[in-house]
Amino acid sequence: MNIATFSFIVFGVLLNAVAQLLLKAGTKNIGEIHLTLSNLFSVGLKVATQLPIIGGLTCYVLSVVLWIIALSRVDVSIAYPMLSLGYVVTAIGAWYLFGEALTVQRLVAIGIILVGVALLART
Repeated sequence: MNIATFSFIVFGVLLNAVAQLLLKAGTKNIGEIHLTLSNLFSVGLKVATQLPIIGGLTCYVLSVVLWIIALSRVDVSIAYPMLSLGYVVTAIGAWYLFGEALTVQRLVAIGIILVGVALLART
């Protein structure tokens, strides 16, 4: 895999992780959502007008564009497992931005993911 293809994969994964963090930031602004038929429109309006959620959805769209480019250049069996890098970025981002727990068990799991991606990238 050449550096350009790897870059498309990595930037796509990073955009996807940023999208998750922005969506979480938007939901923190709204609070816990209890969706019913009677509040469907008002909750939908709240969600649709949150700038972090709009930004997160935009990041998703951009990540899909990069992902399609990457898949045109590399086997999906190589590219798809690299999406697990998103777990690493999201866990660290959630810890930093939202104070979510980053326990020893999670850190070990992150290490395993990084080793797996490094091995996969070498193929």
